[in-house]
Amino acid sequence: MTTIAELPAGFADKVLSAQTTFRSVMEAMARPGSVQRVIASVGTPPHLMRGTAAIALTLFDHDTPVWLDPLLAETTEVKKWLKFHSGAPVVTDSSIASFALVSEGDMLPELDRFAFGSSEYPDRSTTVILQVDSLARGAQYELSGPGIDGHAILQASFKPNDLFERLAINAALFPRGIDVVLVADDAIVAIPRTTRCVGYGG
Repeated sequence: MTTIAELPAGFADKVLSAQTTFRSVMEAMARPGSVQRVIASVGTPPHLMRGTAAIALTLFDHDTPVWLDPLLAETTEVKKWLKFHSGAPVVTDSSIASFALVSEGDMLPELDRFAFGSSEYPDRSTTVILQVDSLARGAQYELSGPGIDGHAILQASFKPNDLFERLAINAALFPRGIDVVLVADDAIVAIPRTTRCVGYGG
């Protein structure tokens, strides 16, 4: 059994690291498809990438229910680490989660299992943080929408392969919908609900 003393550390510099990570996330949201970097020094429990861990410590708190994919949910260290460093409650009901951590794309459930928010409170939706293989190589995806001048090209390798087809549901749901943050080690890319994939190729 892992004790508190044996858990990976949080941020080396809590305030500065949270500030720089928050700026990286906000820049990613403001410029969908652009690759941002998480420069914070942070401990990582099993199956969590550095970017994912930093985002968790920056955005999660006792008022943000978190859903974990099956692999993470079965990893005691992850749940203990999240509880100790963020206070965020881990929930089994994905429909009430503010955030969902998905360590591998094959474990991403159907999006209708998450919260879409309401017309009055569209922010009461689930933000999915999805770990991927690469945000520098792979297929090319052409993105459009607010924050993008014309279109942006995202080159990435991730699962599920039909992620953007799934996210097309956002167009019909708006202003409700699902926001996604892709993470590859210390690189992050945001795909807000307003972003559309207008074409892709290998």
